[in-house]
Amino acid sequence: MRIYLDHNATTPVRDSVILAMTRALRDGWGNPSSVHAEGAAARAAVERARDAVAALLGVAPREIVFTSGASEANNSVLCRIAGSPQAPGRHVVSSNVEHPSVEAPLAALEARGGRVTRVPVDRDGRLDPDAVADALAPDTALVSILFAHNETGVLQPLAEIAQRVHARGVKLHADVTQAVGKIPLDLSREGVDFASLSAHKLGGPKGVGCLVARGDAGFEPWLLGGGQERGLRGGTENVPGIVGLGAACELALGELPRRVGEWTRLRDRLWEGIAAKVPRALRNGSALHALPNTLNVAFEGAPGDLLLQALDLEGVAVSSGAACASGSIEPSRALLAYGLGAERARASLRFSVGHGVDEGQIDHVLGLLPDLVARVRAAGNA
Repeated sequence: MRIYLDHNATTPVRDSVILAMTRALRDGWGNPSSVHAEGAAARAAVERARDAVAALLGVAPREIVFTSGASEANNSVLCRIAGSPQAPGRHVVSSNVEHPSVEAPLAALEARGGRVTRVPVDRDGRLDPDAVADALAPDTALVSILFAHNETGVLQPLAEIAQRVHARGVKLHADVTQAVGKIPLDLSREGVDFASLSAHKLGGPKGVGCLVARGDAGFEPWLLGGGQERGLRGGTENVPGIVGLGAACELALGELPRRVGEWTRLRDRLWEGIAAKVPRALRNGSALHALPNTLNVAFEGAPGDLLLQALDLEGVAVSSGAACASGSIEPSRALLAYGLGAERARASLRFSVGHGVDEGQIDHVLGLLPDLVARVRAAGNA
């Protein structure tokens, strides 16, 4: 039996999503830009999915731009709003715990002479909205914030940040990938101008996502050619993938209350069991402001990579950090930014629950952990 506790890396594709995508592959193979019946059928499927995504996010369907995922959406916003050749030296405010798909474009902007201010988070991983406001300058083009952290699940005070940023006439971008489908999200209420997400984080397929460009956000296309997505993203639409994203969003909208309650109980059951059974286990990040499905724990004296391998051999999948950083033995950059120290960061694992996880699986993991942690600690001290 395999127990999958790495839902923040990716999620199993739900059965109804597979069914919807299969129908799209079989029956909706027309080009959505074609005017004949086959093209119209594909276009109708894309627009139904757009409606479903918009309903989950609390935005208008016209504000949804389909992309290959959050990484493309993040790059699109940062490269076009702040990093275009027509706007050299513009200023961006972000945090010191951003996802690589934001941090890499920011570094590229700096290499071209732009300025980036990275506001530090506190020990709980949270930003102070006033510190974000204090970082703004007359030439600030954009503020870009990771709403829910992929490693710790820590949630940022997005609405408060938006209020302060907009008071200064600056636009706000949020990567909301980890939050979508896990907590209720109303982007119109949160006050963001741009948002990014990926389908595979909420039971959909990989390789598809969207950018939300709200109202008069003034977004210019990054991928040019063809005029698709109302001229905002060139390239023939990935109809089956888009249909899958729409189906995943429909599921999330109907299941959210149950998901939040169930995943919170599973996460808390896991943490309470660890705290009771495993000595020198410490929770990383805010426990109050966090996703209901995510738990990041430092097992002092037990290298995370070795403990991950030991759990995997016992049939349990977890993570020692972000999936895109797997294979690295470097301590988590985010946990270091929390001020936790290199040794504690290296000894940390992320557990993230989701569809298909139950109490019996959590209890099985709790039965394994005390002995595995003790063995890894002993091996490290040998």
